This record gives sequence, C-alpha cells and structure tokens, in this order.
Amino acid sequence: MEKQTTNKIKVYRAMRDMTQEELADKVGVTRQTIIAIEKNKYVPSLGLAFKISRVFDETIENVFQYQK
Repeated sequence: MEKQTTNKIKVYRAMRDMTQEELADKVGVTRQTIIAIEKNKYVPSLGLAFKISRVFDETIENVFQYQK
C-alpha cells in the first residue's frame, strides 16, 4: 500500500487571502515549490513543513496529513 502525504495549504491560504507568492516569500522558497507542495507532487522537508504551519499559526498536523 502506498503512503501519501497530503496538505491543506490551499485552504489555509484562501482563509487568509494569501497568494502562493506571499507564502513562498514568508518561508523562503519559490512559488513553484509551493505549487508542487499544494498539488502533492513534492513532500516538503520537516523544517519547511513547520515554517509553513507557523505562517498559518496552525499545528503541523492540521496542515499536513500522512496516510498509509
């Protein structure tokens, strides 16, 4: 069975009216990286996942989900 990481970044960005570019600037990555993470094509490092979660003032578990 394939394990998969999903996320709610797009939802949290929408709730805060934040663009992908703004989020990318806040966490120090490119917009393309945020796009790849949102589409679940790229799994962020643990450090980047914490940075993203802190921008939204949420726990990492609320933003990212790990499914078996």
